[in-house]
Amino acid sequence: MSKDPGDPIGFRISLNFFAIPLGISGLGGAWTTASAALGAPGWINGLLFWISGVCWLVLSVLYVGERLRSRGAFRADREHPTDGAQAAFIPVVGLLLLAHFEQYMARSAAQAVCWVLVFSLAVVAGQLFAHWLTGQTSFPQLHPGYFLPLVAGPFVAGITLSVVGAQTAGRAALGAGMFFWVIIGGVVTARLITAGPLPTPAIPALSVLLAPPATGGIAIFVAYHGRTGTLQTAFLGIFMTMLMVQIFLLPQYRRIGFGLQFWTFTFPVAASANYGMRWCQSVRFPGWQELSWLALAIATAVVLAIAVATVRSLVPVKRDRTPRPATELEPEQKTD
Repeated sequence: MSKDPGDPIGFRISLNFFAIPLGISGLGGAWTTASAALGAPGWINGLLFWISGVCWLVLSVLYVGERLRSRGAFRADREHPTDGAQAAFIPVVGLLLLAHFEQYMARSAAQAVCWVLVFSLAVVAGQLFAHWLTGQTSFPQLHPGYFLPLVAGPFVAGITLSVVGAQTAGRAALGAGMFFWVIIGGVVTARLITAGPLPTPAIPALSVLLAPPATGGIAIFVAYHGRTGTLQTAFLGIFMTMLMVQIFLLPQYRRIGFGLQFWTFTFPVAASANYGMRWCQSVRFPGWQELSWLALAIATAVVLAIAVATVRSLVPVKRDRTPRPATELEPEQKTD
């Protein structure tokens, strides 16, 4: 939360808070794959999606309630030079939740909700892209977080559309994500190479480079019923390249002080574990189950560690108010 002088409580919900339910739902998706491929307990993914859903609903209500009190607040958030892309978190999390909870809904109802969320994501993505095209964002302000609304967003939409039975629309969303991946990816990569280092708070956004190949690969698996082919193999090659890049970025990540921005890591890590397990299940090489469990364990450990660190950072530190004995007074405090 950030300070808000006009709020009597003193805090306001920012868009980057939605990275919390995004990461938890991403981990829920990984445990769903593990349940099907490895026989992992099914209640774990259900619990994760319920936690994510409650968090998403509470944050959405608080966020909308706050912004309705200020004219132009939604637009100001969306056009923020560094955080504006996170406006897409809200419909993206909704799509991830629907991919799980659609099993408890009538097919027609699930499809109706899905189209509302897809339309909401399209509106946000369209507004963001139109704002960027007008030249109101400077080159140094770009970062990999821009991949979310126009790349990972359509890929997630493709997953959910396929899950609710709209396979053709899901494949179309996959194509939209691939198009914008080429367009946005080239510009963001050029910025990272030529425009100097990212500000420290934006460094975790480098992990988002894993999200497009991971979510796109999952979308292909779902849309084509688990089959592998040339396109899926190409996505795997890109994913492995980005994974290698992340390994070499670990020293950069370790130098960052903990903060809310660490939740940026959670969704790419969870989606990567999900994608890796699907490939392992598809190929079934010797040791594929052990490797799948390892990927799931790493993703779970990352999310749990960040969640625990977040809770600890919110707990106020109690100062010791016990009077110090005279023998412990500083020399200048002692009296003759």
